Amino acid sequence: MYKIIDTHSHLFVEDFDSDRSEVMQRAREAGVQRILMPNIDLASVEPMLRGCDEFSGYCYPMLGLHPTEVTADYRQSLGVLKQMLESRPQTFIAIGEVGLDLYWDKTYKVEQLAALEEQIAWALEYDLPLVIHSREAFPELYALFSHYKDTPIRGIFHSFTGTADEAQSLLEFPGFLLGINGVVTFKKSTLPEALRDVPLSRLVVETDSPYLAPTPYRGKRNESSYIVRVVERLAEIYACSPEFVAEQTYANAASLFRFS
Repeated sequence: MYKIIDTHSHLFVEDFDSDRSEVMQRAREAGVQRILMPNIDLASVEPMLRGCDEFSGYCYPMLGLHPTEVTADYRQSLGVLKQMLESRPQTFIAIGEVGLDLYWDKTYKVEQLAALEEQIAWALEYDLPLVIHSREAFPELYALFSHYKDTPIRGIFHSFTGTADEAQSLLEFPGFLLGINGVVTFKKSTLPEALRDVPLSRLVVETDSPYLAPTPYRGKRNESSYIVRVVERLAEIYACSPEFVAEQTYANAASLFRFS
């Protein structure tokens, strides 16, 4: 059995309300040792914390404002989240899921950039990793993070699906890893080529469940046990054993999040 950390999963959402315990059991049986849960907005904090409390020592919460949730009143939301962080700083293992998303709407681009900078400041203040969402925003993200190269900033560029050049650009930030999920298993995925010169030591695996289920489950609800398919596909890409991929990505995640 593999030993895996699912570094990004939304198992607290209502999609799992009817069988969450069974989903967790299947994850354990698949070798998943820990499941890390990113926050999205104010409304999702409570169910996320409730889920992590129910599966204490197995599920770990993050805290952040997702870029698609950034609107004109984003400062109010950030204020509430910051109060939560200040009141229980030992609860959260990362600032996430935060970042930039210009795919659906560019209306609040300026606000997204400002919100991300504020949350980067939280990560530096509390010495926490960042879990970064980026969609159709690579130039903006790279330009912003270039200002932080001389800081101890660290984290994950979640759900990486970029080009080989973009991968190499992101590797310039030594404290960051690339999060690889079910997309790598898709028939037309360009990730195998993009990862050609990315060392396995810079990767972690994730599901992003209930989204992005890997082949052969594509189109269905994703869950943490399916992460095995991601590990096995990476083993093919890197011409090594799945056990080695699991071991290396586990070590990468454990180091980043400072698990003993």
